[in-house]
Amino acid sequence: MSFATPSTPRGRRVPRLRGAVTAAALGLAPLALSVLAAAPASAHGSMGDPVSRVAQCFAEGPESPRSAACQAAVAAGGTQALYDWNGIRIGDAGGRHQQLIPDGKLCSAGNDEFKGLDLARADWPATAVHSGAYTFKYRVTAPHKGTFEVYATKPGHDPAKPLAWSDLDLAHPVATSTDPVAADGFYTFSGTLPDRTGRQLLYAVWQRSDSPEAFYSCSDVDFGGAAAAKADTVKAAPAPTSAAPTPTPAVSTPSEQQIAAGADRSTVEHHGHGDDDPSTSAKPMPPTPNAPHPAGTSVPLAETGTPTGTSYAAIGGAAALALGSAALFLSVRQRATGRSRTAR
Repeated sequence: MSFATPSTPRGRRVPRLRGAVTAAALGLAPLALSVLAAAPASAHGSMGDPVSRVAQCFAEGPESPRSAACQAAVAAGGTQALYDWNGIRIGDAGGRHQQLIPDGKLCSAGNDEFKGLDLARADWPATAVHSGAYTFKYRVTAPHKGTFEVYATKPGHDPAKPLAWSDLDLAHPVATSTDPVAADGFYTFSGTLPDRTGRQLLYAVWQRSDSPEAFYSCSDVDFGGAAAAKADTVKAAPAPTSAAPTPTPAVSTPSEQQIAAGADRSTVEHHGHGDDDPSTSAKPMPPTPNAPHPAGTSVPLAETGTPTGTSYAAIGGAAALALGSAALFLSVRQRATGRSRTAR
């Protein structure tokens, strides 16, 4: 293959040759980079409304949380868990939630870093709710396709006991949503809260569809009713001492300013915009029609349709093409330079 005609003056052959090969190399390299940029990023987040335990404690301030429950969580697991509020996850979950997370460790997803969130207490800050329609808002720092499922504890739940899978009504999720649209930092989807009274807990599972990775969160809620009235009666009784109890702070989700201020302290990869964890695959999950479901049925929790990411075969091919063109440029340039020197 010749890049110049025989009639071309020797003095002009090398510049033309360089220009042609350089254009090819520079034209293919951006293509490869653009394809590489299309590779899937990891998703991170936690329930924002009703606010999750970890998001609530982060909003209170990791170094000096105001509520007794969040103070106890920091005493048990340290402050880092709160800075990593959007990273309660299992990289290779693939729908095997009950298999991988033992009873008593649902809120931490079995991760020792977040063990303070598993503390069995009846004074976690709780969102006031009522039975019926509810709009859930999931705070997300890296959007991705997947399915959300939210479960409520059964009637008679005792928040002072460690949370077990059997405490959740897994047969009747209160909300299920596949690929909701993220807007203003939240995934928003609808559900229906069951008929409950008093303090309950909502357990959210976000299973990505383009990766086995899944995220988990516990949100404390208060339905009021008989249990709340009983608690108010107890509070109205004469206090044994003159010291007034510390009021539980109002529930709140982390603000954009708090998230930005705490980003440098986070150990979640790229602060929630990417994932270097080798246990998290970016390869699309194969169809699993019989994948285990938290409720013990055959409904596939993780399957949500065709992934939008570019295949790794295409990525590898584009990268190899760019490298090959660069190598070709160097090789032809060396030969052309040699010929020029010989002609002299």
